[in-house]
Amino acid sequence: MATTDDVRRIALSLPGVSEGEGYFAFGFTIKGKHKGFIWAWNERVEPKRARVPNLNVLAVRVASLSAKELLLASDTERFFTEPHYNGFPAILVRLEKIEPDALEELILEAWRCMAPKELLRQLKEP
Repeated sequence: MATTDDVRRIALSLPGVSEGEGYFAFGFTIKGKHKGFIWAWNERVEPKRARVPNLNVLAVRVASLSAKELLLASDTERFFTEPHYNGFPAILVRLEKIEPDALEELILEAWRCMAPKELLRQLKEP
């Protein structure tokens, strides 16, 4: 079972990544604009009320809508989506259902699909 500590450790080990201030999200700055690649899911708990962060579920960018569909079809226990993410290349991941190694692969791929070339060159592959 992965935790928010695992998310933080993995994300911050990648070149150029910073954690959002006041919210659980990770990304990097490109030309003065913050680009996120993973963040806590903002869940609508009460109808017609503001969404609230759910730290047990991570929203993760994916390379394409077809990659999203493949992941969703591969494991409905780990991965899901909601109407808010329709047409957007991101999946929702239940941290309690994923092992840290599998989470690390997802986070690395999310970072890769958003990172500019200069950051991609800095990645030290094992």
